[in-house]
Order: sequence, then C-alpha cells, then structure tokens
Amino acid sequence: MTLGKEERSQKTEFLIAASLTIEGKIHGTGHVRIAGSFKGEIHVQGDLTIEPGGHITGELRGDTIRVGGEVHGNIQATSRVELLESGTLIGDLNASSLTVAAGSRMRGKVEFGWNEREANQIGSSGEGGASL
Repeated sequence: MTLGKEERSQKTEFLIAASLTIEGKIHGTGHVRIAGSFKGEIHVQGDLTIEPGGHITGELRGDTIRVGGEVHGNIQATSRVELLESGTLIGDLNASSLTVAAGSRMRGKVEFGWNEREANQIGSSGEGGASL
C-alpha cells in the first residue's frame, strides 16, 4: 500500500538523541529514530531507525526497520529490515524483505520472504529459517 501525501504527514517522528538513555516501552503510530540508548520494547506502526552509534536492548516491531547501530534482541518487521553497513544485530529477525549491506554483522535466526500464512504452515512442519 502506498501512503498519500496527507497520510505520510500525519505520522509523527519520535527521536531519542545520542546523549539520552531510556528504559521502557514505546507503542503507537509514527516513526521512531534512536541515536542514543534504549532498553525495552518498541512496537510501532511506522518506521524504526537505529542510527549509527545507537544501541537497543529489547524486542522491536515495526513496518520498516533500519539498523545502523547495535541491536540486542529480536526484530519483526511487516515490510522490510535493512542492515546498514554499520549495523549489528544479535537476535532473531523476521521480515517480508531483507537488505544486508557489506560490513553489517548479525548473529541469530533469519526468516524473510514468507507471508505470515506460509510461515505458519512451514513452522508447523518443523522447517524454516536459516541460522547465521
């Protein structure tokens, strides 16, 4: 689905600056950028970006998730995950699409390219996912 100009402008952006450390939960609609440190869970209907130098420990859910910093925890994206050149993920990843830049690092289980129904069918048969 493509968002029109009005719909895009209605989504707000929340920023955790590089000098901040926050612990808790972020749930809602909008875009989130993390340049500082966050411990907890983030569930957003929108995009989530972990900037280079940003650090997250916890569970992440969003539409598109870009990892340029460091994530310790699992990621679930309804659209795609982008592991940027400076990005590190230690945890499992589940997304419709995955882009991995040269230089990025990951340790965990990866599932991508399946719609939710296909993933559930394969998961119940004991197959699926690649471990890195």
